[in-house]
Amino acid sequence: MTTDSASDDQPEPRRFTPAELGALAHLYRGEIYRSTVWRTRLDTTTNWSVVTLGVALSITFASRDSSPLPLVLVGILILLFLALEARRYRYFNVWRARARWMEKHLYVPMLRDGVLDDGTNWQLTLADDYRAPRYHVSYLVAMSRRIRRNYLWILLIQSIAYVGKLLVHPSPVTSPAHFIERARIGPIPGVVVLAMGLLYIGVFLGLAIWVRREDARRASMRGSQGPMG
Repeated sequence: MTTDSASDDQPEPRRFTPAELGALAHLYRGEIYRSTVWRTRLDTTTNWSVVTLGVALSITFASRDSSPLPLVLVGILILLFLALEARRYRYFNVWRARARWMEKHLYVPMLRDGVLDDGTNWQLTLADDYRAPRYHVSYLVAMSRRIRRNYLWILLIQSIAYVGKLLVHPSPVTSPAHFIERARIGPIPGVVVLAMGLLYIGVFLGLAIWVRREDARRASMRGSQGPMG
């Protein structure tokens, strides 16, 4: 008569030796350092966007007769900085995700249960990521996350300032037609300029909402074999 159970057929999870745990600790420190360096680079591009927007606001509101055009042109620079920051975020996310992976699957079980391996084979996912490095998020997700965290508020301030400039300078508007006429830029009709501005804000707001739902979906499926980023 056999009494073997299904659990008896499964091999015992491999335990790390003290030397391997020391190597993992140094690896974790290295990933934290690299994520910190790239996080600093993210803050740099955000600061550039804030500074350029501040300059545009100063120029536009310097006098009643100043043109609102600098607030439109600064949007191009902000988009450039956003594109650079999204690229940097993809690199940052690699180091951040690896460090978080070790925290979740190694340090949390160690601190909570006193075990060195939670039995999920998480180390295989981490090893594969080191063997064949890859981005953990797409460029669109990276850009959308930066929009949701920082750039949506920068763009909203830019838009509110632009509308405020049109409303009050050089004199208060007297009708919707007057407001639309003030939005004219050279041969481009004001209604076209305003429509492009609404589309500009609408796209970024849509991306911010979409990435929030996408991150929630990714979090729900995250496990030892799920996405790291």
